[in-house]
Amino acid sequence: MPDAPELTIVPVRGIPEIRAGDDLVALIASATDLRDGDILVVTSKIVSKAEGRTIAADDRTAAIESESVRIVASSDDGRVRIVESRLGIIAAAAGVDASNTPKGTVLLLPVDPDASARALAQGLRSATGARVGVIVSDTLGRAWRDGQTDSAIGAAGVQVFEDYRGGVDSAGRPLVVTLPCVADELAAAADLVKRKTTGVPVAVVRGRADLVGDLHLPGARSIVREHDRDLFHTGARESWDAGYAAGLAATREG
Repeated sequence: MPDAPELTIVPVRGIPEIRAGDDLVALIASATDLRDGDILVVTSKIVSKAEGRTIAADDRTAAIESESVRIVASSDDGRVRIVESRLGIIAAAAGVDASNTPKGTVLLLPVDPDASARALAQGLRSATGARVGVIVSDTLGRAWRDGQTDSAIGAAGVQVFEDYRGGVDSAGRPLVVTLPCVADELAAAADLVKRKTTGVPVAVVRGRADLVGDLHLPGARSIVREHDRDLFHTGARESWDAGYAAGLAATREG
C-alpha cells in the first residue's frame, strides 16, 4: 500500500479587494510562489467579482429565482429555500450572496465555474511555468447535517475523484463503491486556512501533485449527480404534497 501523503495548505495573503475586470492570474501569481503539482483553491466570490457578476438588487429574492430551475425544499415559513441552480448545484438561495457586497447589490456565482477554473489554471501555468490545478470553491450545506463546508463548484487541471473501485482495502477486501470526491475534500481543507472573515480568498494545497493533470480533465460539473440517480431529488414536504396531489387526481379520475 502507498504511504499516506503529507499535505501542506498555505494561505495566499495580500490579494486586494477584487473589482470587475481585475486580473486574478496576475494578482495570484504575484502573491505566492507556485510549484509544479500545487493545487489552488480559489473562493468563488472573487471569481464572480472579477467577472462582473455583481448586480443591483435591493431584495435578492428575484435574483435567486432567476438563478433557480426548481425548488427542492423550503422551510415552513418559506424563509429558507433549497433550490437547484442553473449550474445543477443543490444549495440554499442558488448561491446568490449578499454578504461583503455594496449595499443594494448581490453577487451571483460564475456563469461557468469550470471554465473560470480552466482560465485561471491556464493563465497561472503560462505566467509561472508551474503545472498547477485550480479548484473554485463555494460554501454549501449538507443534507442530514448542520453547518456548512466549502465544496468544489469549478475545477480544471485536477482530478475531482479518486477512484478506488476494483481495488482492495488494507485488509484485502474488494472496494466496490469507494469514490472519494477529492475536489470537495481539498476545498474543505483549504477553507481551514482561508476561513470566512480573514480576507484570504485563495489557498495553495501541496502534497497531492498526483491529482494534477490535463487542463481538460472532467470539471466539477461531473460531481453533480444526474437526476435518474438522485434518491433525494425533492424535499420531504414537497414529496408528500406531490404524492397527495397525485392521489387526489387519481381519485377524481376513478
